[in-house]
Amino acid sequence: MSMAARIGIVTVSDRASRGEYEDQGGPAIQAWLESALTTPWEAVPRVIPDELHEVEATLAALADMEGCCLIVTTGGTGPAPRDVTPEATEAVCEKLLPGFGEQMRAVSLRHVPTAILSRQTAGIRGGALIVNLPGKPSAIAECLDAVFPAIPYCVDLIGGPYLETEPTRVQAFRPAHARRSG
Repeated sequence: MSMAARIGIVTVSDRASRGEYEDQGGPAIQAWLESALTTPWEAVPRVIPDELHEVEATLAALADMEGCCLIVTTGGTGPAPRDVTPEATEAVCEKLLPGFGEQMRAVSLRHVPTAILSRQTAGIRGGALIVNLPGKPSAIAECLDAVFPAIPYCVDLIGGPYLETEPTRVQAFRPAHARRSG
């Protein structure tokens, strides 16, 4: 019997980590994943402050010790001084995948001109794909809709579990040679 895929969901927010603000980003990611994934999976949630070393340590621990195949962050991707999520992601990854950020910004620009201020990115650490999302719940869904079709195949390529999606929600793309039969 195969184990459930483990997916890290990290909210990076000073206020949410102090309990001054209800985390909406993490639950928005979890709800989106629940609607999209048909593969058994388990959320590994974290709510942490906008502190570079804490974000780096959390991402590394989710990848290296918690065995997450996918780690999705929300928050900390803007231009403000305390927005450090992309720097932390870049610091802990062996390979960067800038196409994720490019696609998310392109989609978000259709809705708000300030999307050009967003610095989200993605990268690989060991057997984990780390993807930075914006902090706003509506933008989270827009961005996941835009990039998730590529995520299951990326997870395949780094040795992770075979993630299957609900095709009416999001269609995972895999090249013909990489698809499972029956």
